[in-house]
Amino acid sequence: MSGPVHRLPTRMVEKVWGRDHLPLPFEALAGTRIGEIWFEPPPELPQVLVKYLFTSEKLSVQVHPSDANALPGEAGKEECWLVLDAEPGAKLAIGFREQVRPDRIEAAALDGSIEDLLEWHEAKPGDLFYLPAGTVHAIGPGLVLVEVQQSSDTTFRLYDYGRPRELHLDRAMAVAKGEPYAAEYRGSIAERGERLVDGPFFRLDRIEGVPSDDIAADYSAPLLALPLEGSVAARTGQARARPGECLCAPEMGTLDFSNAGITLLTRARSLDG
Repeated sequence: MSGPVHRLPTRMVEKVWGRDHLPLPFEALAGTRIGEIWFEPPPELPQVLVKYLFTSEKLSVQVHPSDANALPGEAGKEECWLVLDAEPGAKLAIGFREQVRPDRIEAAALDGSIEDLLEWHEAKPGDLFYLPAGTVHAIGPGLVLVEVQQSSDTTFRLYDYGRPRELHLDRAMAVAKGEPYAAEYRGSIAERGERLVDGPFFRLDRIEGVPSDDIAADYSAPLLALPLEGSVAARTGQARARPGECLCAPEMGTLDFSNAGITLLTRARSLDG
């Protein structure tokens, strides 16, 4: 039996590519560059991690393994990005412009030209990108994203612009797919409506106000509710989440959406009966 509705604790993560000043309702501590704000995965839903990302510089060119090709001590990671805000010209690199041989990827990672092999996609608010494991990618500056992912921090860097951080070329080359990014994985809230992602590991939906019966029927298992506008509360008890916060609930029926605006809902796909 799952526990009561509760608000998840957050973790502010400093990154070299993060920001000194965050958009409201967030606030960075003086002297910090915050790149990510995590909502700690609860025991009821350990498979899914939700976070905000704030970029002022390019992230490393990187890749994640799948569950199938992760080694002991690693964990597979598929993820999606929903763009909340984007400065003019902001871009995301996902996949390659054309099919690329492994030896060329490795050489380009070593000499820094791998950026030129990648496909850079313009990003604007409301854009959605799903990244299967093995997709080589990077995030550019000037973006605010919500990321929903398998609960894994296994990242292999191919290139990091000369920053003094560890690279993982051998493992990256073992899992990277040298192929273009499939158009089916890219969309927008205007195109997809409520149901944004229905992937092998998690569901992601975007609702306005009270959820429809169809959406509610798909959330009879533990879920996370992330308000972007308004607030979501427990039907019983004091738990409430506003923008910048996240609730965990045992099922949809335990939540009150009477004061909700836009809310993101997610749950683990593996919880399907």
